[in-house]
Amino acid sequence: MDSFTTLPEESVSEIISRTSPIDASRFAVISKGFNSLANSDTVWGRFLPSDYSQIISKSVYPMLYAAKKELYLSLCHSPILLDGGKLSFSLEKRSGKKCYMVGARELIISWGHVPEFWEWISYADSRFSEVAQLNFVWWLDIRGKIKTRMLSPHTTYGAYLVFKLAETCYGLQSADAVVRFVDVEADNDAEKRAGVVHPQQDNGSPCQSGQLPVRRSDGWLEIELGQFCNSQGDDGDAEARLMEIEVLSGKSGLIVEGIEFRPKAQFDSLERL
Repeated sequence: MDSFTTLPEESVSEIISRTSPIDASRFAVISKGFNSLANSDTVWGRFLPSDYSQIISKSVYPMLYAAKKELYLSLCHSPILLDGGKLSFSLEKRSGKKCYMVGARELIISWGHVPEFWEWISYADSRFSEVAQLNFVWWLDIRGKIKTRMLSPHTTYGAYLVFKLAETCYGLQSADAVVRFVDVEADNDAEKRAGVVHPQQDNGSPCQSGQLPVRRSDGWLEIELGQFCNSQGDDGDAEARLMEIEVLSGKSGLIVEGIEFRPKAQFDSLERL
Protein backbone atom coordinates (compact mmCIF):
# COMPACT_ATOMS: atom_id res chain seq x y z
CA MET A 1 0.00 0.00 0.00
CA ASP A 2 2.91 2.40 0.69
CA SER A 3 4.06 2.25 -2.94
CA PHE A 4 0.49 2.76 -4.09
CA THR A 5 0.17 5.99 -2.10
CA THR A 6 3.26 7.45 -3.79
CA LEU A 7 1.61 7.41 -7.22
CA PRO A 8 0.32 10.68 -8.71
CA GLU A 9 -3.33 11.38 -7.93
CA GLU A 10 -4.25 11.10 -11.61
CA SER A 11 -2.81 7.60 -11.73
CA VAL A 12 -4.61 6.54 -8.56
CA SER A 13 -7.91 7.87 -9.90
CA GLU A 14 -7.36 6.00 -13.17
CA ILE A 15 -6.63 2.76 -11.31
CA ILE A 16 -9.70 3.07 -9.07
CA SER A 17 -11.95 3.92 -12.04
CA ARG A 18 -10.95 0.61 -13.65
CA THR A 19 -12.19 -1.42 -10.67
CA SER A 20 -15.86 -1.44 -9.65
CA PRO A 21 -18.27 0.68 -7.62
CA ILE A 22 -17.89 -1.70 -4.67
CA ASP A 23 -14.08 -1.48 -4.81
CA ALA A 24 -14.18 2.31 -5.10
CA SER A 25 -16.37 2.48 -1.99
CA ARG A 26 -13.82 0.35 -0.15
CA PHE A 27 -10.96 2.60 -1.25
CA ALA A 28 -12.89 5.59 0.10
CA VAL A 29 -12.66 4.30 3.69
CA ILE A 30 -8.92 3.51 3.63
CA SER A 31 -7.75 7.07 4.23
CA LYS A 32 -8.78 10.69 3.78
CA GLY A 33 -6.57 10.92 0.68
CA PHE A 34 -8.17 7.90 -0.92
CA ASN A 35 -11.61 9.16 0.08
CA SER A 36 -11.44 12.25 -2.10
CA LEU A 37 -10.03 10.33 -5.06
CA ALA A 38 -12.38 7.35 -4.77
CA ASN A 39 -15.40 9.64 -4.56
CA SER A 40 -14.34 11.89 -7.44
CA ASP A 41 -16.29 12.54 -10.61
CA THR A 42 -13.38 11.10 -12.56
CA VAL A 43 -13.92 7.71 -10.92
CA TRP A 44 -17.71 7.59 -10.77
CA GLY A 45 -18.11 9.01 -14.26
CA ARG A 46 -16.49 5.81 -15.53
CA PHE A 47 -19.07 3.69 -13.69
CA LEU A 48 -22.01 5.47 -15.31
CA PRO A 49 -23.19 4.33 -18.77
CA SER A 50 -21.52 6.27 -21.57
CA ASP A 51 -24.90 7.67 -22.67
CA TYR A 52 -26.16 8.54 -19.18
CA SER A 53 -26.57 12.23 -20.10
CA GLN A 54 -28.97 11.41 -22.93
CA ILE A 55 -30.90 9.00 -20.72
CA ILE A 56 -31.44 11.31 -17.76
CA SER A 57 -32.31 14.20 -20.11
CA LYS A 58 -35.48 12.23 -20.94
CA SER A 59 -36.50 11.90 -17.30
CA VAL A 60 -40.05 12.97 -16.50
CA TYR A 61 -38.66 14.85 -13.50
CA PRO A 62 -35.38 16.83 -13.63
CA MET A 63 -32.37 15.03 -12.17
CA LEU A 64 -30.49 17.18 -9.63
CA TYR A 65 -27.13 16.01 -8.33
CA ALA A 66 -23.94 17.58 -7.03
CA ALA A 67 -21.54 14.75 -7.91
CA LYS A 68 -21.50 11.74 -10.20
CA LYS A 69 -21.34 9.34 -7.27
CA GLU A 70 -24.56 10.89 -5.98
CA LEU A 71 -26.15 10.40 -9.40
CA TYR A 72 -24.93 6.81 -9.60
CA LEU A 73 -26.38 5.89 -6.21
CA SER A 74 -29.62 7.69 -6.94
CA LEU A 75 -30.07 5.70 -10.14
CA CYS A 76 -29.35 2.48 -8.25
CA HIS A 77 -31.91 3.07 -5.51
CA SER A 78 -34.53 5.32 -7.16
CA PRO A 79 -35.54 4.42 -10.74
CA ILE A 80 -36.43 7.35 -12.98
CA LEU A 81 -39.36 7.53 -15.38
CA LEU A 82 -38.77 8.07 -19.10
CA ASP A 83 -40.91 8.37 -22.22
CA GLY A 84 -43.77 10.17 -20.54
CA GLY A 85 -43.76 7.80 -17.58
CA LYS A 86 -44.20 4.56 -19.53
CA LEU A 87 -40.65 3.28 -19.03
CA SER A 88 -38.38 3.29 -15.98
CA PHE A 89 -34.58 3.26 -15.85
CA SER A 90 -32.14 2.31 -13.12
CA LEU A 91 -28.66 0.90 -12.64
CA GLU A 92 -27.57 -2.46 -11.27
CA LYS A 93 -25.63 -1.23 -8.28
CA ARG A 94 -22.65 -3.57 -8.38
CA SER A 95 -21.86 -3.14 -12.06
CA GLY A 96 -23.54 0.06 -13.23
CA LYS A 97 -25.29 -1.83 -16.03
CA LYS A 98 -28.63 -0.67 -17.32
CA CYS A 99 -32.00 -1.89 -16.09
CA TYR A 100 -35.31 -0.99 -17.72
CA MET A 101 -38.88 -1.74 -16.78
CA VAL A 102 -41.51 -1.49 -19.49
CA GLY A 103 -44.69 -0.28 -17.81
CA ALA A 104 -47.99 -2.11 -18.25
CA ARG A 105 -49.31 0.58 -20.65
CA GLU A 106 -46.47 -0.23 -23.07
CA LEU A 107 -47.02 -3.99 -22.95
CA ILE A 108 -49.02 -5.87 -25.56
CA ILE A 109 -51.84 -7.45 -23.56
CA SER A 110 -54.44 -9.51 -25.41
CA TRP A 111 -57.86 -7.98 -24.74
CA GLY A 112 -56.16 -5.29 -22.65
CA HIS A 113 -58.34 -2.59 -24.23
CA VAL A 114 -61.59 -4.30 -23.21
CA PRO A 115 -62.75 -3.13 -19.74
CA GLU A 116 -64.72 -6.32 -19.22
CA PHE A 117 -61.44 -8.26 -19.23
CA TRP A 118 -58.74 -5.82 -18.07
CA GLU A 119 -59.04 -2.74 -15.89
CA TRP A 120 -56.50 0.08 -15.74
CA ILE A 121 -56.07 1.37 -12.21
CA SER A 122 -53.70 3.50 -10.14
CA TYR A 123 -51.73 1.67 -7.46
CA ALA A 124 -50.18 3.51 -4.53
CA ASP A 125 -46.82 1.70 -4.48
CA SER A 126 -46.30 1.47 -8.25
CA ARG A 127 -43.67 3.60 -9.98
CA PHE A 128 -46.12 4.02 -12.88
CA SER A 129 -49.35 5.99 -12.94
CA GLU A 130 -51.36 2.96 -14.06
CA VAL A 131 -51.18 -0.81 -13.74
CA ALA A 132 -53.28 -3.47 -15.45
CA GLN A 133 -55.64 -5.60 -13.36
CA LEU A 134 -57.06 -8.77 -14.85
CA ASN A 135 -60.80 -9.07 -14.30
CA PHE A 136 -61.40 -12.22 -16.33
CA VAL A 137 -60.03 -13.91 -19.44
CA TRP A 138 -59.77 -17.37 -20.89
CA TRP A 139 -56.77 -16.47 -23.05
CA LEU A 140 -53.80 -14.90 -21.26
CA ASP A 141 -51.06 -13.40 -23.43
CA ILE A 142 -48.73 -10.58 -22.31
CA ARG A 143 -45.68 -9.36 -24.24
CA GLY A 144 -43.04 -6.75 -23.55
CA LYS A 145 -40.33 -5.58 -25.95
CA ILE A 146 -37.12 -3.62 -25.62
CA LYS A 147 -34.52 -2.58 -28.16
CA THR A 148 -31.26 -4.38 -27.42
CA ARG A 149 -29.24 -1.27 -28.33
CA MET A 150 -30.68 0.38 -25.21
CA LEU A 151 -29.14 -2.28 -22.96
CA SER A 152 -25.59 -2.78 -21.74
CA PRO A 153 -23.50 -4.78 -24.22
CA HIS A 154 -21.79 -8.09 -23.44
CA THR A 155 -24.35 -8.78 -20.73
CA THR A 156 -26.75 -11.60 -19.97
CA TYR A 157 -30.17 -10.15 -19.21
CA GLY A 158 -33.16 -11.67 -17.47
CA ALA A 159 -36.74 -10.63 -18.19
CA TYR A 160 -39.10 -10.51 -15.20
CA LEU A 161 -42.84 -10.04 -14.94
CA VAL A 162 -43.46 -7.64 -12.04
CA PHE A 163 -46.90 -8.20 -10.56
CA LYS A 164 -49.18 -8.67 -7.58
CA LEU A 165 -52.14 -10.94 -7.00
CA ALA A 166 -55.53 -9.63 -5.97
CA GLU A 167 -57.19 -11.05 -2.87
CA THR A 168 -59.42 -13.05 -5.17
CA CYS A 169 -57.39 -14.71 -7.89
CA TYR A 170 -57.61 -17.97 -9.75
CA GLY A 171 -56.45 -19.79 -12.86
CA LEU A 172 -52.88 -18.47 -12.56
CA GLN A 173 -51.18 -21.55 -11.12
CA SER A 174 -49.36 -22.31 -14.34
CA ALA A 175 -48.39 -20.51 -17.54
CA ASP A 176 -45.69 -20.59 -20.20
CA ALA A 177 -42.94 -18.01 -20.63
CA VAL A 178 -40.28 -17.37 -23.24
CA VAL A 179 -37.88 -14.67 -24.44
CA ARG A 180 -36.90 -14.32 -28.09
CA PHE A 181 -35.21 -11.96 -30.53
CA VAL A 182 -38.10 -10.81 -32.71
CA ASP A 183 -36.07 -10.59 -35.92
CA VAL A 184 -34.42 -13.98 -35.40
CA GLU A 185 -37.08 -16.39 -34.14
CA ALA A 186 -40.71 -16.82 -35.14
CA ASP A 187 -43.51 -16.86 -32.58
CA ASN A 188 -44.36 -20.51 -33.21
CA ASP A 189 -40.76 -21.64 -32.78
CA ALA A 190 -40.39 -19.71 -29.53
CA GLU A 191 -43.60 -21.21 -28.15
CA LYS A 192 -42.18 -24.72 -28.59
CA ARG A 193 -39.33 -24.05 -26.16
CA ALA A 194 -41.32 -22.02 -23.62
CA GLY A 195 -40.73 -22.84 -19.95
CA VAL A 196 -43.29 -23.24 -17.19
CA VAL A 197 -43.86 -20.51 -14.60
CA HIS A 198 -46.21 -20.38 -11.62
CA PRO A 199 -47.43 -16.84 -10.88
CA GLN A 200 -49.90 -18.21 -8.34
CA GLN A 201 -48.45 -20.91 -6.14
CA ASP A 202 -50.56 -23.98 -5.59
CA ASN A 203 -50.31 -24.83 -1.90
CA GLY A 204 -51.47 -28.32 -2.66
CA SER A 205 -48.46 -28.95 -4.93
CA PRO A 206 -45.31 -27.99 -3.00
CA CYS A 207 -43.02 -29.69 -5.53
CA GLN A 208 -43.95 -27.56 -8.54
CA SER A 209 -41.33 -27.53 -11.26
CA GLY A 210 -40.66 -24.27 -13.05
CA GLN A 211 -40.14 -20.66 -12.05
CA LEU A 212 -41.80 -19.46 -8.84
CA PRO A 213 -42.50 -15.86 -7.80
CA VAL A 214 -40.04 -13.97 -5.61
CA ARG A 215 -40.79 -11.00 -3.36
CA ARG A 216 -38.98 -7.82 -4.45
CA SER A 217 -37.62 -5.11 -2.17
CA ASP A 218 -40.28 -2.72 -3.50
CA GLY A 219 -43.09 -4.98 -2.28
CA TRP A 220 -44.07 -6.40 -5.66
CA LEU A 221 -43.60 -9.97 -6.86
CA GLU A 222 -41.53 -11.00 -9.85
CA ILE A 223 -41.13 -14.15 -11.86
CA GLU A 224 -38.43 -14.80 -14.45
CA LEU A 225 -39.76 -15.23 -17.97
CA GLY A 226 -36.42 -16.09 -19.57
CA GLN A 227 -32.98 -14.72 -20.37
CA PHE A 228 -30.86 -13.69 -23.32
CA CYS A 229 -27.33 -12.56 -24.08
CA ASN A 230 -27.01 -9.02 -25.36
CA SER A 231 -23.72 -9.02 -27.23
CA GLN A 232 -23.32 -5.82 -29.27
CA GLY A 233 -26.87 -4.53 -28.94
CA ASP A 234 -27.50 -5.21 -32.63
CA ASP A 235 -30.10 -7.99 -32.30
CA GLY A 236 -33.11 -5.72 -32.73
CA ASP A 237 -35.98 -6.16 -30.29
CA ALA A 238 -35.94 -8.67 -27.44
CA GLU A 239 -39.44 -9.80 -26.50
CA ALA A 240 -40.52 -11.41 -23.22
CA ARG A 241 -43.84 -13.21 -23.19
CA LEU A 242 -46.17 -14.75 -20.59
CA MET A 243 -48.95 -16.90 -22.00
CA GLU A 244 -51.57 -19.46 -21.11
CA ILE A 245 -53.28 -20.21 -24.40
CA GLU A 246 -53.60 -24.01 -24.20
CA VAL A 247 -55.73 -24.75 -21.15
CA LEU A 248 -58.52 -22.24 -21.68
CA SER A 249 -59.79 -22.03 -18.12
CA GLY A 250 -60.93 -18.80 -16.47
CA LYS A 251 -58.24 -16.53 -15.04
CA SER A 252 -58.54 -13.53 -12.75
CA GLY A 253 -56.69 -11.41 -10.20
CA LEU A 254 -53.32 -10.72 -11.89
CA ILE A 255 -52.11 -7.13 -11.34
CA VAL A 256 -49.33 -6.25 -13.79
CA GLU A 257 -46.90 -3.40 -13.15
CA GLY A 258 -44.56 -4.19 -16.04
CA ILE A 259 -41.79 -6.36 -17.42
CA GLU A 260 -38.27 -5.60 -16.21
CA PHE A 261 -35.13 -6.29 -18.23
CA ARG A 262 -32.06 -6.34 -15.97
CA PRO A 263 -28.63 -8.00 -15.84
CA LYS A 264 -28.61 -11.46 -14.34
CA ALA A 265 -27.12 -11.48 -10.85
CA GLN A 266 -23.48 -12.51 -10.79
CA PHE A 267 -23.15 -12.46 -7.03
CA ASP A 268 -24.90 -14.40 -4.30
CA SER A 269 -25.21 -11.42 -2.00
CA LEU A 270 -25.38 -7.66 -2.39
CA GLU A 271 -23.21 -5.24 -0.49
CA ARG A 272 -24.68 -1.82 0.07
CA LEU A 273 -22.72 1.06 -1.46
